Amino acid sequence: MTGRRRGRGEAPHIPRPEDHGYPFDPTYGYGLAELLAVEAPAAPDDLAAVWAGHYAAATQIDPAPRLQNSTFRHPDWHALDLGYTSTDGVEIGGWLLLPRAGPVERALVVGHGYGGREAPDTHLPVANAALLFPCFRGLSRSARPPLSQDPNWHVLHDIDRRDRYVLRGCVEDLWLAVSVLLALFPWVEGRIGYAGISFGGGIGALALAWDTRIARGHLSLPTFGHHPLRVTLPTTGSGEAIRAYHAANPEVLETLAYYDAAAAARHIARPMHIAAARFDPAVPPPGQFAIYNALAGRKQLFTFSAGHFDYPAAQQEEGALLTQLRSFFAEL
Repeated sequence: MTGRRRGRGEAPHIPRPEDHGYPFDPTYGYGLAELLAVEAPAAPDDLAAVWAGHYAAATQIDPAPRLQNSTFRHPDWHALDLGYTSTDGVEIGGWLLLPRAGPVERALVVGHGYGGREAPDTHLPVANAALLFPCFRGLSRSARPPLSQDPNWHVLHDIDRRDRYVLRGCVEDLWLAVSVLLALFPWVEGRIGYAGISFGGGIGALALAWDTRIARGHLSLPTFGHHPLRVTLPTTGSGEAIRAYHAANPEVLETLAYYDAAAAARHIARPMHIAAARFDPAVPPPGQFAIYNALAGRKQLFTFSAGHFDYPAAQQEEGALLTQLRSFFAEL
């Protein structure tokens, strides 16, 4: 069942004003019909050319993956600590999980939110897969000065320099994670997927637009969608730092136009699964839906009643999402 039918056919559990206490409306006044009508903003004429150059340079790098036994333990997975080299000589840390039972037939790169990652996820419904969990530059196992681990500062790092903005490097970290998988498991070529949430969802859209080595992707509550709209909407997330910066430096939209996940989504023609929320105080729903609406290929939408917010139906909806993802990634 697609998210679109689900959203129209069931009463959503959207929190009421008396339940959330925010000084703004985390639906931003958008109903489902309005969310499904949000279009991606216009993109720079050289968007594809600029990113093609970044991709070509990144994929020439040998990531030199390094593995060692991990202290992380799980009955279903062999866990290894992972390190590899990304662009600009940045060292990326993370984890690699291998199934204890069954061969490695496919692979998945898993992106994290802006809170970073303390351990790999073990609940993802992907069978016979190698799971790679990179920590994007500056965060968690990839912490390094002068990058801040505070999302409100990290998201602003070099934002005034289009080709040095930190999000470019994070996208390249993802591309190099794919290169790691192909170096370690060359037989999974054509069977690599991506799953990312929030920050990792937005980075995923920016990366998948140009990296066709990734066969399909799932983005949950993805950020960085429709920056011209985002800078007008109050949030509790990193978007608020960008909104404040934009108020003093409106020319920043010239940089952000190259890092708009909705504009990038127009270039994604592979199968995609999006989980977007109708209420979200951290990542405005119209930006999330703008990414889904712009996708150029086969796509499936799951609608959460709320994102970045605890509510009674959250566990039930998460279970329904995992059921969809089991079928979606079974086609890898």
